[in-house]
Amino acid sequence: MRGVRYVIPAPVAPALLSPLAAAEDAVARLDERLASSPIRAGWVARTDFADACASIGLTGELVLAEDLVLHDAGMNVRAPTHELTQAHAILSARRRVASAKPAWALSASGFELLCGRAESSATAEDPDRRGKPGISGATRSTGSDADDDAALAEAFAAVDAALANAERALTETAPRRRDPLIYDTDHDEEAQLAQWRSIVEQTATLPPTLAAALAGDAWEALNPTPASWLGRLLPAALLRARGKTRTHLAALSVGLRAIPRERRRSPDQTTRLAAWLEALTAAANGGLKDHDRWLSARTVLMRKCEGRRSTSKLPALIDFVLSRPLVSAAMVAEELAVTPRAALDLIAELNLRETTGRGRYRAWGVL
Repeated sequence: MRGVRYVIPAPVAPALLSPLAAAEDAVARLDERLASSPIRAGWVARTDFADACASIGLTGELVLAEDLVLHDAGMNVRAPTHELTQAHAILSARRRVASAKPAWALSASGFELLCGRAESSATAEDPDRRGKPGISGATRSTGSDADDDAALAEAFAAVDAALANAERALTETAPRRRDPLIYDTDHDEEAQLAQWRSIVEQTATLPPTLAAALAGDAWEALNPTPASWLGRLLPAALLRARGKTRTHLAALSVGLRAIPRERRRSPDQTTRLAAWLEALTAAANGGLKDHDRWLSARTVLMRKCEGRRSTSKLPALIDFVLSRPLVSAAMVAEELAVTPRAALDLIAELNLRETTGRGRYRAWGVL
């Protein structure tokens, strides 16, 4: 509502000291472990999938990690649902935040883009499109083909600029009207977003985990945008911007799934903040256990590569399997640039665990 205000408690409540210390320690230990881990990239990729599914789960919907992996690879076995599409949007946003500079998500341009209030075509601030081949990217052709591609790119860029200017002119001249049957007319989105950003600025002197907890709790209280999942992604970005997490993006949604809803939605602010801190601890401790389990699995699988040629694709397959909750033969074939038959042979050599148990749409993974 228009009159909603969020107040930061001046002194830190004694009840928060223990969960604050535990969260600071757990997050630091996980980040330090990942800094020198040989499976850091795979751990990050798998955690992104898990956190996207958990974020959808917090809204009361269900998205299976298997479906999200196949959808991300463009190999859906059925038509994607709305929840699956939303989970993939969360996954893309996590990757975008993790691949950008630490302070990008909380900057003016990053914040506007993540909130859907800016055009995503700005490659300078959009790390998903930076360096990828496209209309405005560098071409791989040479000679006359390169000249033709450059001319075509300039033509399309001019068209995009004209369309953007026209859309901007329309939005500036025509007042935005919202249907009162759909939108709450008393909800001032601009004011709530400004208040939330002000709260984040006020937490600059607080410990990083407490600042992240306050940012997440304030987002839940103010509800500035319909994208509630941003209230769990932006606090993780805040930890990264403050230097608390240098090698990973905290999986807050995974941690919050372990906290009872009664505590997360408690009318008492101290109880809610303690729940956020405990969620950070749960996510970090769970991440440590997953890391150690996957590292042990990699050690066992790498033994199968002993005595093989240096050109063997088994090490690449092992790293790829550890970076996804499951893989299919088509995914392996595309990743390793081999035929589907060769992919099946490589999977058989590793003796991976099959997760589907079906004749069609077979998939394998490492738990």
